[in-house]
Amino acid sequence: MPVIPKTAAKMLGAKQKPPRKVRPMTRTEVRGFLEALARANPDPRSELDYTDPFTLLIAVVLSAQTTDAAVNRATETLFREARTPAAMLELGAERIGEHIRSLGLWQTKARNVVELSRQLVEKYGGEVPRDREQLEALPGVGRKTANVVLNVAFGESTMAVDTHIFRLGNRTGLAPGATPRNVEEALLRRVPPELLRNAHHWLILHGRYVCKARLPECWRCVAVDWCRYPDKTPPPAAKPPRRPQP
Repeated sequence: MPVIPKTAAKMLGAKQKPPRKVRPMTRTEVRGFLEALARANPDPRSELDYTDPFTLLIAVVLSAQTTDAAVNRATETLFREARTPAAMLELGAERIGEHIRSLGLWQTKARNVVELSRQLVEKYGGEVPRDREQLEALPGVGRKTANVVLNVAFGESTMAVDTHIFRLGNRTGLAPGATPRNVEEALLRRVPPELLRNAHHWLILHGRYVCKARLPECWRCVAVDWCRYPDKTPPPAAKPPRRPQP
């Protein structure tokens, strides 16, 4: 008999219903879903502040387990002092830490920023490489970060699967998968090539602001007609007007 993890046991004890299995979208539905997002946001952009591939790389490395808004506040002062790998290396982990202390895991991130800057200077002449394996070999850079840099900085049609896109892929039936890599590979297969580059942004932003983790706001989703999620949420009940005070 399989052992149920404590977290799962608590959920079962609270009589929470497991999510219903979602039918994967057809390719026609995938196109319809993404074209609806495209009409609503024809020119999607990253919400991280950056000016070049290096500052984008640093911003994405710092964004792990925190929000883009928090990263932008930290990099506003950091990038005033250092905007190149050589300058970041000279700044050092302690002074970098002074700028990013408000972020989660800031000490590890400060060390990673210094070491990846060192490698960029020593191996690549201070330039960010346009190669997935070379990017992933840098400290603090995983597949998701490499995909963001390749997509945003270099215009490649990659798919960086974060928590939002992973949730969306499974919840909507767009690209179901057990792991982020499964979802990434499914999206690369199923998304029309001409929509693939921008799909990265459309899906992140949609998951961040509409198809939220706790409660998807289906009533204001522009792609709701294509979505396969079976438990769509209705609009919230209108609050009764306040009675005037006597």
